[in-house]
Amino acid sequence: MLSLTGLSRAQPNSAASISVQLDSPLHKVSPMLYGLMTEEINFSYDGGLYAEKIRNRTFSGRWHSQPAHWFLFEQGNSSGTMEIDDTTGPSEALPSSLLINAVKADSANSIGVYNEGYWGMAVHPDTTYRASFYAKTDQSNMGTVSVELVSNDTGKVLASTKSSAISADWKKYDVTLQTGKIKPGAQNHLRLTVAHSGKVWLSLVSLFPPTYKNRENGNRLDLMEKMHAMNPTFLRLPGGNYLEGDEIQDRFDWKTTIGPLVDRPTHPSPWRYQSSDGMGLLEFLEWTEDLNIEPVLAVYAGYSLKGAHINAGPFLNPFVQDALDEIEFATGGPDTKWGAKRAELGHPKPFPLHYVEIGNEDWFDRSGSYEARFAQFDKAIKAKYPGLKTIATMPLKKTKPDMQDDHYYLRAVESYKHASQYDSADRNGPKIFIGEWATREGSPTPNLNAALGDAALMTGFERNSDLILMTSYAPLFVNVNPGGMQWESDLIGYDAMSSYGSPSYYAQVLFAKYLGDTVPTSTATNLPERFFYSVTNASTKGKIYLKLVNGSSMPQAINVRIDGGKALKSEGVVETLGGTNPTETNTVTEPERIIPVKAALQNIKSTFEHTVPAYSIQILELSTN
Repeated sequence: MLSLTGLSRAQPNSAASISVQLDSPLHKVSPMLYGLMTEEINFSYDGGLYAEKIRNRTFSGRWHSQPAHWFLFEQGNSSGTMEIDDTTGPSEALPSSLLINAVKADSANSIGVYNEGYWGMAVHPDTTYRASFYAKTDQSNMGTVSVELVSNDTGKVLASTKSSAISADWKKYDVTLQTGKIKPGAQNHLRLTVAHSGKVWLSLVSLFPPTYKNRENGNRLDLMEKMHAMNPTFLRLPGGNYLEGDEIQDRFDWKTTIGPLVDRPTHPSPWRYQSSDGMGLLEFLEWTEDLNIEPVLAVYAGYSLKGAHINAGPFLNPFVQDALDEIEFATGGPDTKWGAKRAELGHPKPFPLHYVEIGNEDWFDRSGSYEARFAQFDKAIKAKYPGLKTIATMPLKKTKPDMQDDHYYLRAVESYKHASQYDSADRNGPKIFIGEWATREGSPTPNLNAALGDAALMTGFERNSDLILMTSYAPLFVNVNPGGMQWESDLIGYDAMSSYGSPSYYAQVLFAKYLGDTVPTSTATNLPERFFYSVTNASTKGKIYLKLVNGSSMPQAINVRIDGGKALKSEGVVETLGGTNPTETNTVTEPERIIPVKAALQNIKSTFEHTVPAYSIQILELSTN
């Protein structure tokens, strides 16, 4: 079955045209076509979406004998030392701590430590920040810990408070910091000090700004708002390589990521830094709830990035059971073991779940064990949850999964060729989930050429949305500071203070914003080589969405004909995303260089001519009477 009929490329001196037959629908548009995929890469969670401002809050990262990103503060003639103490911590999961040995200190000469944050620490005026830490002391009269937000540039205290008196046993201390009429900025740090000699041990030092929907342990406002603007329908979680880990013991072990933060041991991500695990399984699920989307749950399937795997059979059974428990945690009622645990953690209502992906990129497994591993997981999941659909991470020879996950990263010229890949694909195989894809041009975020390549690909996704049920761009996030990126190009960039969408981000926003529910029959003749289109129809809304992509340096005139439906209104809407050259892009300092521009479209008839500017993506919204 072809979703695009009668396509031909331009002949010399021939007019390009697109003809749409509204009363001849080809197929429905998948209702979950556009979604989100993230993982812990490029400081996407820690230092990114996860709103925690303290870097290395459990002192697990070390530089020689010192805790990374922490520094000793000695005021006046105070003196002392700081060091990691591996003999004591606030929990079994966090068995070490930071020891501050205050040799000399008093009320006028305090001593303590400060944290530099993730390339700074954004602070805003008239804002309440929630801080907490675990502490104990060897002195009965140690007194309080002062907690301060301090400007790097001036040393001025921007907000301050004191804890209650520190006790001899490990205990959590919660405080709030309130800023006044200060200048917003990111060049700040958090400082904790004592005014008495003696020893104080600290662990799990935390600082949170206001979060999206006021979630405790929640997400950064601006990044959640940018995702909301993408009109996504799902989140693939917890992400690709992050699911597998470098070694089996480094996988996303979901049971260690739920419950109080003090009981989460942290673990290494495959991208060369430690994950705080503040973004645990429940936080992922609540993220989907806050955006009113569905989770697509990826479960660890017995293969890790450096090649270790567990063969199908009895040794794989514990991992299969772990996946069943994970599904129960997400969907089970309070009468189930893991559903009850979720309710105990404050979320009695089950989450919606329709798709479970078994593993990630298992084509890298040279042992050839995936087919048998998939079958073992699939059988167990379907036996307990017959309504769930399972997704394979590679083509299978013996089993037909409900869906197959295709990944590809391309240059723009490759994206143009790839845009028609599924037009003639076999419809008898599994449905397709494109769980990771991107046109990779531009750094740290994509440029206009990448956006044009992405838009060409998305026209193919839409034309073939009977076969392609879900797609999610990757990676989604990047911290643009030096050292913050491990992979280019990434959809949304940010630093401590602000964020921006790349041209590819706005292409995603436009394609999801203007999406009908049916793909009508269409024909195209004499299209230029770098010109692409898709059309969807939302008949209940009386809308037709024609998407046009011109990757050429020349404007392109197109004759458009719309037949088989109600008469068109004479005025429509056109949104344009474009620029003057393909390397143009947005940055953290120029966030709106390339953004969509909306305008009225006049003199619309059943047949009309329209010119698409060079290097541009256009969406024509046509309305029927």
